Amino acid sequence: MSLHDLAARALHALDPEDAHGLAIRGLKLGLGPRDGGADDPILAVEIAGLALPNCVGLAAGFDKNAEVPDAMLAAGFGFVEAGTVTPLAQAGNPRPRLFRLTEDRAVINRMGFNNGGLEPFAARLAARKGKNGVVGANIGANKDATDRIQDYVTGLTRLWGLSDYFTANISSPNTPGLRALQTKAALEELLGRLAEARVGLKAASGRDYPIFLKVAPDLEDGEVEAIVETVVGAGLDAIIVSNTTIARPETLKSPLAGESGGLSGAPLLAPSTAVLRRFHAAAAGRVALIGAGGIASGADAYAKIRAGAQAVQLYSALVYGGPGLVVRIKRELTARLRADGFAAVQDAVGAA
Repeated sequence: MSLHDLAARALHALDPEDAHGLAIRGLKLGLGPRDGGADDPILAVEIAGLALPNCVGLAAGFDKNAEVPDAMLAAGFGFVEAGTVTPLAQAGNPRPRLFRLTEDRAVINRMGFNNGGLEPFAARLAARKGKNGVVGANIGANKDATDRIQDYVTGLTRLWGLSDYFTANISSPNTPGLRALQTKAALEELLGRLAEARVGLKAASGRDYPIFLKVAPDLEDGEVEAIVETVVGAGLDAIIVSNTTIARPETLKSPLAGESGGLSGAPLLAPSTAVLRRFHAAAAGRVALIGAGGIASGADAYAKIRAGAQAVQLYSALVYGGPGLVVRIKRELTARLRADGFAAVQDAVGAA
């Protein structure tokens, strides 16, 4: 076990949110792990025109304010998604709002899009211009916005040219009414306005950037197909499946299982992968898919890929696996791909 992993375990003695803040400060000081080896070429993928050295990404929520994307790239992630960022800074929901379900290797959060706002986020991305590595921006709406869709357009516009891709997060359960944007009429309006803004930004800058949509796992029959058709119709580039769940499996053992908010971690693996398979069937190759939810091993990442994901993202597993987890996942995933005779990640996409 590395010193970084031991430090991660020591952080469990602190309140979860305080521990996370301390981890961010340590990373800003250059105290994070470094993956010194080159990625095995078998893990390289291209998604929405982005060339990734490996298919294992850091999900949004870890680096809300784009403070440590380069530190997490150095730790071994193939891409990093910063945010969620909203146009105006907001404090989020009252504390406590982050809970470790240690017995279940899970997390519940009801953070409420706490972040410092677009301007400092944009300044940090501008400061890393010219550096290597793919860094995306996860954009959201302020809780008290009168026009939430405009907040997404504002985020896209302000960060255009500073981020390698954008993710519209409409699936957090912790901003009241936000998930209603997944309904057909609201989603058509949101994606239509984003697509319109994209056309203007592309014309003005001469550059285009991929736009992804992040969805919830808690979708009814027919909603998956409707989302796919709307995404394809609007010309978006990928769907991230999925965000946290409001469901509470009966298998949860932790006394904190009844806390409100979104559940992530190990219990989310099976349901989010099942929803991913539905998206893969509905998309039929027309839009790229990124698998998220419950990934804590190379086997988990491989299951997402075989279910239809071209790349994967993780966050909650770092709480229990430590910062060296990403290197272990890449090593295990490489071994599984080779054992099954695949020459590249893309060859395994949708294989099961």
